[in-house]
Amino acid sequence: MLAAVDAAGAGADSTVVDIGFGGGVGLRALLAVSDHVHGVEVSTTMIDAARTAFADSIEYGRLTLHEAPMDALPFDDAAVDAIVSTNTIYFIDDLDAAFRETARVLRTGGRFAVGIGDPERMAAMAVTSHGFRLRQPDGVADSLRDAGFTSVDHRTLGTGQHGWHLVVGIR
Repeated sequence: MLAAVDAAGAGADSTVVDIGFGGGVGLRALLAVSDHVHGVEVSTTMIDAARTAFADSIEYGRLTLHEAPMDALPFDDAAVDAIVSTNTIYFIDDLDAAFRETARVLRTGGRFAVGIGDPERMAAMAVTSHGFRLRQPDGVADSLRDAGFTSVDHRTLGTGQHGWHLVVGIR
């Protein structure tokens, strides 16, 4: 997650979003670098947990939580500087529509960092047979390009059992 936050290029005055924040690791990392953080999640359970865990950041106006899917983000056009999403796209039916939506809300020059586990390693995990859509990093990169990202970079991080991929698109 820290690599995704770093790749997104968020700064103190940036408006940044963590899509599919789950347990809040990304929110915590983004709050360490930006004063304008939004968390987007489809799970009310995770939103409720984040409201408790990040009560101070919410109270001080540094964090806003939203219940929404990736293909219907609650932001105006070109309102966001950076987006991170890790271990989320496995659950997205229409990746192209979701990526077009992220492109819509990003400002020109904004970055979208997508983190995914290595698909070969994940295919061997029992849990991935239950609703996961394993995605190849090259396919993720192609979907970002098709959505209008002008520059796309694929990085492999870690090796073996701990290897994963980071695909970064610049709007």
